[in-house]
This record gives sequence, structure tokens and C-alpha cells, in this order.
Amino acid sequence: MTTVAMLKHHAPPGPPPIGTNPLTQLRFGLRVTGDPLNVMLGWFKQHGDIVHLQFGETAHVYFLAHPDHFHTVLVEKADQFYKAGSYKDEKRGLARILGNGLVTSDGDYWRRQRKLIQPAFHARRIEAYAEEMVKLTQRVLQSWQDGKTVDVNDTMMRLTLAIVAKTILDTDINADAEKIAEAVTVFQRLAFGVDIFPLWLPTPTHLKQRRVEKTMNDVVAALITQRRKVTEDRGDLLSMLLNSVDEAGQGMTDQQIRDEIVTLFLAGHETTANALSWTWYLLAQHPAVEQKLHNELDSVLHGRPPTLADLKSLPYTEQVLQEAMRLYPPVWNMSRQALTDVEVGGYIIPKGSEVNLNTYAMHHDPRWWQEPEHYIPERFNTDRQASVPKMAYLPFSTGPRVCIGNSFAMMEARLILAATASQYRLRMAAGQPPVQMEPLIALRPKHGLSMIVETR
Repeated sequence: MTTVAMLKHHAPPGPPPIGTNPLTQLRFGLRVTGDPLNVMLGWFKQHGDIVHLQFGETAHVYFLAHPDHFHTVLVEKADQFYKAGSYKDEKRGLARILGNGLVTSDGDYWRRQRKLIQPAFHARRIEAYAEEMVKLTQRVLQSWQDGKTVDVNDTMMRLTLAIVAKTILDTDINADAEKIAEAVTVFQRLAFGVDIFPLWLPTPTHLKQRRVEKTMNDVVAALITQRRKVTEDRGDLLSMLLNSVDEAGQGMTDQQIRDEIVTLFLAGHETTANALSWTWYLLAQHPAVEQKLHNELDSVLHGRPPTLADLKSLPYTEQVLQEAMRLYPPVWNMSRQALTDVEVGGYIIPKGSEVNLNTYAMHHDPRWWQEPEHYIPERFNTDRQASVPKMAYLPFSTGPRVCIGNSFAMMEARLILAATASQYRLRMAAGQPPVQMEPLIALRPKHGLSMIVETR
């Protein structure tokens, strides 16, 4: 049996320590936040699957990219890790907009909230959402016409936001969709940027942050106030939150409900919208894959909108999405903080250290994926998947904190893809800037995705 005394007490390899000089730290921060994904990929290439970075005198960060290490942190020793400070910082992190929702909370509070919200994502309830998903998709498609140029990423954002609001919260937020989408973007960039100015200073960035924060809070507060006036239980998640009581008979406060709703607006639409956007981009680059997709859709749907029952007959449609999420994982990096000294991969991760799990690096590793940079949906058929380590593909994380809405998201994405691709092709518009990744919480196209609609 391995004992602590037998483990490697020296740190894993990594870049030189970043000292305490403020200018050195600022230059390093700007370099990393300017291109975090490629910086990390460079470290893995140079140093291996576990990379150690010392920042200042006491801060230690570990970057992981091996399936076994993901299993250790997210499954085997999940109870020894909490969400990292970049999530929980109430001034500069995601918690400033998400509050203490499912993404940022931990411990007993997180378990209570997860248990409360879980029924909204049970299989039978999710299946009941399918018809509304297709209906809202068809509404978008009816506004398209042959030759029209659309920002596909913006369109998918608005569509998935409308779906989350209608199916999970039983509300229509079309009038506020643009405000919510802007707030989500602003605060993702806040959490991943370098801001050297005190928050009280009215810089343009700070003023914008305050404006969108107020807008988001006003939108959600109005929704809660409106629904508190109605005593009926509509059976949706918002009704569950409003009517829930704990063992002491206490209900949830408006602030607690607000935090979970805002979290759903982020986690419930951003990742799915980006997965679909990257899928449209890849299909436009790979006509043979697109044709195979169209053949499957035509043979099953015969031109009609898809239904939930159709999905079992559309395996290639699912593979097209799975491969897009391998190449462009919706959540490209996950962060945790060690609650105690923890052994990972033969090294001791000291208590308080931050651990970054780089899904993107793992999804592109040639040890697990043949021709990892190529778009090959067939690699996700059952026979070929058997040769890939289970933890080498984690678009929705895993373990106790696996995405609560993973089944919802996959059903939604397949229905949107099937409904759209059965009617239209999407081609890159001539004026579209070079497509680049913007690695925020989710991996999104940096300059949007301008595409031309072609009627099939």
C-alpha cells in the first residue's frame, strides 16, 4: 500500500515561480488571461500531465490533464475538494453575479439545493419539455429565409435561454433576453480578466459591470415578485423553489431563489448554445459529415419537425454533437481547491492549493484519441468508444458535481440540431472574422459566428 512517506514530496514540474514583484505578477496575469488555453496547453506539452505553478510566496496552482487525475479529484476524492476561489469570490469572481447558487456553493448547503432542484431534471419531466423545445426552435426557423445572414452564436444563445426560461421556470423572457445574455458575458469576462483597479473606482469596465448587475437583479426580482403573488404550483422549478421548506419549516429567501435562477440562466443556456454553435461551424467545414447527417434526418423525419420519440433513431445526429463537444468542450477548464493535503498522481497537493482540470487538453490528447484535431463523429459509435478511457471525455464533468442538466442539454441540443438541419444548411459568411476560441467559463466563438442560411 502506498503511504504518504512513499509519495513525492517535491512539487511537480512547471514554469518558473512568479515572485512577489507586483509588476511581474501583472505581466504574468495579463499574458495568461490574454490566452489562457494556449498558455496551459504549452505547459502540458513542456512539463507533462501535472503542472505546478507557484504564484507569490504561498499560492500554489496545479494543472491536470490526465483521465486518472480527473477521476481522483472529481470522483474518488471529491469530498476533499471545494470550488476554487475564482468561482466563489463575491467581489471579482462568478459569485458576484451567481451568488451562492449550485455552481458556486459547497458543502451541506450545496447538497440541500441540489436535492431540491434535482426533481426538475428527472427523466420523465425532461421528456415533457421536448415539445416546447421544438416549438421554440420552429419559431426561430420561421424567421429565417434563404440567403439571410445570421449570427448563429447569438441566435443559439437566445433560443436556449428562451427554452430554459419556458421549460424550467415557466416564463417568457424574450424581452429581457439581450440584457441577460449581456450580463452573463460581462461577468464571465470579469471572472477571467485582470483588473488592477479598486472596485470603487468608476472605470468604464466597473460602470458596465454595475449596470448589467442591476439589470439582471431587476429582471429576476420582478419574476420572483410576480410569481409570489400566485399561489398555484405550476410544477416547474420556480414553483419548487418558492414552495420549498427545510426541516425547520423555513422557506427559501428571495436572494436564495435569485441565485439559483441566475445560475440556471448561465449554466442552462450558455454551454448548450456554444456546443450548437461549434457544431454548425464544423458542419460548414465538413460537407461529407453534413451530408451523412442530412441523410439520416431525411430518412427518419421526412421533412417534419423532430419529436422525442425520433431521437432513438438518430444516432449519427448525437455523434455529430458529441464530437463537436470533444473538439470544443463547453466547459474547457474546471477549478477546485484542496481542503486538505491530497495525493494526486503520486504528488501531494497541499491544503489550500488550487487545482485546474483542463478538459480541452484531455479531449485533444493523441493517447486517447486518434487524429485528435480531426472532426470524426463516427468515433463515438459504441464499438470505437470502447477503446477510449471513460474519463477521457467529460463535456459535463463527472462525480457528485456532474452537471445536473446534462440529460436536458443533450436532448435539447439534438432536437435543435435535427429541427434546423432538416430544413437548412449554414455557410460561413464572407465578412466573418477568422473564427477564434474565447475561453471564458464556456468556450465560445470570440467574434460570434456570422453564417448564411441556405434552404435545403
